[in-house]
Amino acid sequence: MSELTRPMNEKRPTSPNEIVPVGPDDPARFLNRDLQWLEFNNRVLAQALDSRNPLLERVRFLAIFGSNLDEFFMKRVGGLRRQIDAGVGSPPWEPLSPQEQLVLIRERVLQQTALATRTFRELLLPQLKRESIDLLRWHELSDAERVDAERWYRRNIFPILTPLAVDPGHRFPFISNMSVSLGVLLRRPGESEALFARVKVPELGGKLFRFGSTRRFISLQDIIANNLDDLFPGMEILEVLPFRVTRNAETERDNEDAEDLLEQIQQQLRERRFARVVRLEVGARPNDRIMRFLEEELQLGEDDLYETDGTLDWGAVNEIADLDVPEMRWPKWTPVAPFGLEDDNSDIFALIREGDIVVHHPYESFDHSVERFIEAAAADPKVLAIKQALYRTSGDSPFIPSLIRAAESGKQVAVLVELRARFDEARNILWARKLEDAGVHVAYGVVGYKTHTKVALVVRQEQGGIRSYAHIGTGNYNSKTARLYEDIGLLTCDAAITEDLIGLFNYMTGRSRQTEYQKLLVAPVAMKRRFIEFIDREAEISRAGKPGRIIVKMNQLEDRSVTDALYNASMAGVEIDLIVRGFCCIRPGVSGLSENIRVSSTIGRFLEHSRIFWFGNGQADPLDGDFYIGSADWMYRNLNTRVECAAPIEARRHRERLWEVLQFHLTDLRQRWEMMSDGSYALCHAPPQASGHAENPEMQGTHQRLMRLAHERHARARAERFES
Repeated sequence: MSELTRPMNEKRPTSPNEIVPVGPDDPARFLNRDLQWLEFNNRVLAQALDSRNPLLERVRFLAIFGSNLDEFFMKRVGGLRRQIDAGVGSPPWEPLSPQEQLVLIRERVLQQTALATRTFRELLLPQLKRESIDLLRWHELSDAERVDAERWYRRNIFPILTPLAVDPGHRFPFISNMSVSLGVLLRRPGESEALFARVKVPELGGKLFRFGSTRRFISLQDIIANNLDDLFPGMEILEVLPFRVTRNAETERDNEDAEDLLEQIQQQLRERRFARVVRLEVGARPNDRIMRFLEEELQLGEDDLYETDGTLDWGAVNEIADLDVPEMRWPKWTPVAPFGLEDDNSDIFALIREGDIVVHHPYESFDHSVERFIEAAAADPKVLAIKQALYRTSGDSPFIPSLIRAAESGKQVAVLVELRARFDEARNILWARKLEDAGVHVAYGVVGYKTHTKVALVVRQEQGGIRSYAHIGTGNYNSKTARLYEDIGLLTCDAAITEDLIGLFNYMTGRSRQTEYQKLLVAPVAMKRRFIEFIDREAEISRAGKPGRIIVKMNQLEDRSVTDALYNASMAGVEIDLIVRGFCCIRPGVSGLSENIRVSSTIGRFLEHSRIFWFGNGQADPLDGDFYIGSADWMYRNLNTRVECAAPIEARRHRERLWEVLQFHLTDLRQRWEMMSDGSYALCHAPPQASGHAENPEMQGTHQRLMRLAHERHARARAERFES
């Protein structure tokens, strides 16, 4: 056992989340980021428990919960392990040492994974069975099903399995990240010596075997475990233990120039493959000998081991959630075409010249708006140049072919590809090479910073001269996630914004060190300072006896300077609502510190991803306040070590829409969770006197309300066009 982990079991540390801060300088005013992230995943897991959600969607949330937890161990637990290895302690504002944080993380994870297992076994599997959907164990199969499974196994799986013995002549094999293996203890007939072998469960197209056209499944892992005699003929199988390893993915380094960065990212991917194991998941009631062997070979301590009665890889249940059973899924949603863009033959540039266009995904179609913007630019002979920043995009991205066609037709095309987009590095390297082969100028970002901003610029020759058009969004240029992630985008030809964007692209692709922008808030040069100025302005307004008011919607909040500015504003009397989907390190409702701060989180059908910033500016009408959308959360990394951009929303009709979105979130009685001052959350329920869904739209939830509203707006627009 590791010396580092032994003391961790002796005494549970006191979490700073359990300590009430006594003033604005108390370190306990900051909630622990990792524990708050686990609180977020707890809200995700709660969706699997919520009987109001359709059955297969509840199964899907279990898979999302597991995927989130995998990433947490790769990124956050891996980072804490590296701190311990390097002898680096915690910063002054974090009262817990890395070792103490790991104790509390383990405690929470064990609780959550046990709940996930009970939820699946005791709630979801029985309900699935009533709907003739079965995830079976080998002993539950009929004789005919066993024959069917064995025949399929011999034909499709057996030839690719490679059992690896471990003995003086065979070293312990490499175990790849997130792979499921079987540890097999066996012996030769008539001998007492037990031998170890490892069988990797292959990573094929699926993790489950489906019996014909039925809704009956069995895991590939279970089939292999019950057919090991084929792999070890003549041997006696003593024990079989399924296990799965998670490796550290926190291997970032400083970077220099773009050419070196490409090589460095490729090296980083190689290092990640062989990085330290930070978690070992094993099946229930593990054999002590196999456990000790794995511990030693993988250099793990007892607190790195996680035993489970459930599945080792929750991703497998996605195959059940994918079943085409409409009555057990949310009703299919087809995004509507944004107003004015319904006609595929209309001139998108002429429509933008008539006035800014704001699009809200997935309620409004991504392909009718953002994809079309780039496709039209690539095909338009009047377009001289296209510039785009790609952080993440889909595997079959329509943007890449459009940009290649534009370059091949003689247009100037410049693309910023962020190679360090975590877990998308290999794909982005592939896109970068394809673009370069087509003559696209590809840059890899600003030295020392990740490029996270989502922006595109089109330069067009028109009758009156050159005019630029822009798209500024809160989400990635990813056509697949645009159907699941909630995001907002602005299409504009506002000269001040497009001039700012030209300067921003020069900053990202060249040697520009521009720090001043007319309308855009740009990180790392000025965004943080400007946001704090907006917060401080609200505090001054409140001190002057006028109502100070702030509403912000984002994914996570962690930056300590911004948090302290919010605390100061609260103490000055500013009313602050923070809609934070993920982790939030600010404490709401603490006497003398944050009585005027409220934090809520919306979890449901779509993943809330947009960032909306509203500051009242002392105006009686909220639509006269300041509205911004952008790509940055209020996190240290976004404001200080990434290139980010936020744009003002100035047209009143668009401000009305953003205000409506914020109000839907703040009045939601279906999907909204309210944060307590200790960092825990409570689901908001309708009051007892609520009379029903039809009369209480808040009870339908934000997502349902916005879907209905999108349909109503689309229908009104069609009716108005018909009448005209």
